[in-house]
Amino acid sequence: MAMQKPRLFSVPTPARAWQRMLSGRRLDLLDPSPLDIEIEDIAHGLARTARWNGQTRGQHIFSVAQHTLLVEALLVLQEPEASAHLRLAALLHDAAEYVIGDLISPFKAMLSKDYREAERRIMGAVHLRFGLPPILAPRTAKAIKRADASAAFLEAVNLAGFSLAEAERYFPRPEMPAPIASELLAPWSATKATRRFLESFAKTIEDVSRLAPRA
Repeated sequence: MAMQKPRLFSVPTPARAWQRMLSGRRLDLLDPSPLDIEIEDIAHGLARTARWNGQTRGQHIFSVAQHTLLVEALLVLQEPEASAHLRLAALLHDAAEYVIGDLISPFKAMLSKDYREAERRIMGAVHLRFGLPPILAPRTAKAIKRADASAAFLEAVNLAGFSLAEAERYFPRPEMPAPIASELLAPWSATKATRRFLESFAKTIEDVSRLAPRA
């Protein structure tokens, strides 16, 4: 029986750079396509991604999905005339985390630019998928960042064990009394977070579609 010649060099298997979603979509992380992004996948992933590395009070994690709803609510308080597009951008501001997860700020500071680039590409695809510009206008980005920082303060004090003094050291305290419903700061189950996120998205998209010019 003939003997097989030994291989001098092994052929490496290409690294997998995509993730299969429950919808059946396969998202290429190096070159994400808007066509492979589904809001149901985003809602499912964000509802199961913990803020604060899971170091929060409550029976359930405080999910990124619930955080985005808190940010949207704060945005409307801070920007009473917020357009539907601005509210949509706020709701989707952490959408990339359904793929790359939610890293706490101290850890992000240790990473290379590759992480930011991956996040930028995914967010660009998400925005295109839902009718937003790949890169948000500076005013839009600033308004969302302000609401996001206010949410971080409220979460830090109410959920993550920060004292008021400690929270004020790292996060800007909301300028208004922040009459946010306590329900938004009580961690929900993943099922509820998914449902509420999708409900808010559907309402906001409906508002956006009303503003779209008719052919």
